[in-house]
Amino acid sequence: MKSDITIKMARCKGCGICVAFCPKQVLALDELGKVHVVKGDDCIACGQCELRCPDYAIFVDKAGEAAK
Repeated sequence: MKSDITIKMARCKGCGICVAFCPKQVLALDELGKVHVVKGDDCIACGQCELRCPDYAIFVDKAGEAAK
């Protein structure tokens, strides 16, 4: 399943919760402590990053969901 991950960088405080809960290690923290996508093609659109983010900085758009 292809998905798009949107990160609102202004909201991200770099807590790393999304990184810790990602079962496919799709996300990582950069040298500035902000999250970024490192393996986007491996994303299974489980939504754990979006669900766990305390600052509502991550959104997962599952392919085809917007068209419904």
